[in-house]
Amino acid sequence: MRVFLALARHGSLSAAARALSINHATVARRVQSFERSLGERLVERRLDGYVLTPAGARLLGPANDMETAAANLSRQGKEHQPAGLVRVNAPPSLSQHFLASRLAELCRNYPGIDIDLATDFRTVSLERHEADIALRFGRPQDGDVLAKRLRPIAFGFYATAEYRRRIEAGADPAFVGFDESNAHLPEALWLSKHFGRKRLSFRTNGQSTQAAAAKAGAGIALLPHFIGQLDDELVICDLEPEPPARELWLVMRRPSRQSLHIKTVTDHIAFVFANESSFFEKKR
Repeated sequence: MRVFLALARHGSLSAAARALSINHATVARRVQSFERSLGERLVERRLDGYVLTPAGARLLGPANDMETAAANLSRQGKEHQPAGLVRVNAPPSLSQHFLASRLAELCRNYPGIDIDLATDFRTVSLERHEADIALRFGRPQDGDVLAKRLRPIAFGFYATAEYRRRIEAGADPAFVGFDESNAHLPEALWLSKHFGRKRLSFRTNGQSTQAAAAKAGAGIALLPHFIGQLDDELVICDLEPEPPARELWLVMRRPSRQSLHIKTVTDHIAFVFANESSFFEKKR
């Protein structure tokens, strides 16, 4: 069951093997043995990795519950010591610049908790147990989940001081934005709607690299304040219209609130966002 869960979560034999500290041939053998014992195919191999069959998808929920129950049993006599793996999914820039270090502190304070932090623009499915906790922009539309609003994330236009002086002197601005594969993201769509006639001088897939391009003088980048204000060489550019803030939500499956280790992580995430609000506010 544990090997099946690893393959379902990671999508490849090699990634599942690394997660379990075994070799990929062992993963394949154990999953095949598990399938024979059940009399059903659970996974299907495709060009881009392994996906669950309908039977595998039905089994995923009970398998995850068994894993949680086993972790709870291992804590007998240690009721106040949360232990177990907690899988968190969050936007890449937020994970890199804020969340990773705060979750690392949690591991130090609770040695029994293991964190798997995945950074992906793709919205993961809590129902398919791709994550235990997800941080998302916008009110979640999932089914039976618990959702908590964490805070608004404000944005601004950032460039070098020299580039800002050129704009203030009347030069036509050029922008740094997302590449074509990420043109569907809300920030990319908003920039295209309001500044679509302006030149997009530099395209990349992440806000951290957009900040680096803006710092190098490529143009103006639309960035969350918590990224734009990290570098003293970037300054705010006052352009109209002002970009809107986006609401950040914490989402978890309703049954997960009974798991001490998952609840410990959700409480910690809510605490750091509530108590470090200055990190996300416009300062200059």
